Amino acid sequence: MLIGHAFEEGVLHLSLPGDLALTSRSAADLEAQHLAHAHRPRLVRVQLSTADPSPASLSVLSRVRRFCENVRIPLTVVGPAPAPPDRPAARALAG
Repeated sequence: MLIGHAFEEGVLHLSLPGDLALTSRSAADLEAQHLAHAHRPRLVRVQLSTADPSPASLSVLSRVRRFCENVRIPLTVVGPAPAPPDRPAARALAG
């Protein structure tokens, strides 16, 4: 599988790799569509794994958005999870 996924409480969570290669774009798009058809979610949530996704990753996101729009499934897109704050004690131990 090219994209990560989970399905809970009617929401299909998709994790899109930020470094997706152009040659994998169509396969990732088909995978997302297959998952949506199989689970029939009330909402699709796509999480980008990096703040600077590759052009292929953005293309897949665009295709998933278009697909969701056509089948009338709401779509949410979120960025990468923020890094935990740097604790002063951890810096003192490391330095």
